[in-house]
Amino acid sequence: MYTTYKLVCASPLLANRALGSEIINGNEAPENTLLYMASLQVNGSHNCGGFLIRKDFVMTAAHCDGDRVVLGTHNLHKSGKTVRHIVKRYRYPGYDGVGNGKDIMLLKVSKYSFNPDNEQCRVAGWGYTRTGGWTEDNLRVVDVSIINPQVCKKEWDGLPANVICAGGYGTNKGFCQGDSGGPLVCNGIAVGVVSFNKYRNCNYPDVPNVYTDISKYLTWIKQTLNKN
Repeated sequence: MYTTYKLVCASPLLANRALGSEIINGNEAPENTLLYMASLQVNGSHNCGGFLIRKDFVMTAAHCDGDRVVLGTHNLHKSGKTVRHIVKRYRYPGYDGVGNGKDIMLLKVSKYSFNPDNEQCRVAGWGYTRTGGWTEDNLRVVDVSIINPQVCKKEWDGLPANVICAGGYGTNKGFCQGDSGGPLVCNGIAVGVVSFNKYRNCNYPDVPNVYTDISKYLTWIKQTLNKN
């Protein structure tokens, strides 16, 4: 008796023991039909495939490297994908090279997604619409893009940990004073809390806006809610 994961897995091509690189003479898959597929990525670039076998585990080849997993997407360059950290790698015991077999690995991934670079999100509030302005009576909203954390660190001297950067950099869109505490929403999910900008400057700021990363405080949030 054996267990399957309701997936049809392609048999590996063993000719010359070459590492598989791409689908040959295939067709584009219909969108939203292969949602179990996973992209194992290095520095945001696709490196290997994989597939979801449980909500927190991805199966892939032992020879594959990566620092994050992208799930549930068709086009890797479009927003709307789910990105998860790799928590731990479980290579099959005794694996010592792709040519020697046992080329299988399980990846435990984080329960919560984080936001890929350039993902379109939105922030809303009743804050100022310009530096030194005044609060608004009517709620306002603007779309902003997630900024790569490394870029943000270069632009912000002494950037604290556990933050998300979005907007206010390379654009005139972002938040201003009076918007603090509001949500950064991506794909209908609140992922950040408006925190601070540079010198309270809202007119074409030259550094990214900074939000508290909600995912880093989920344990505290759950404990507080459960106690009350």
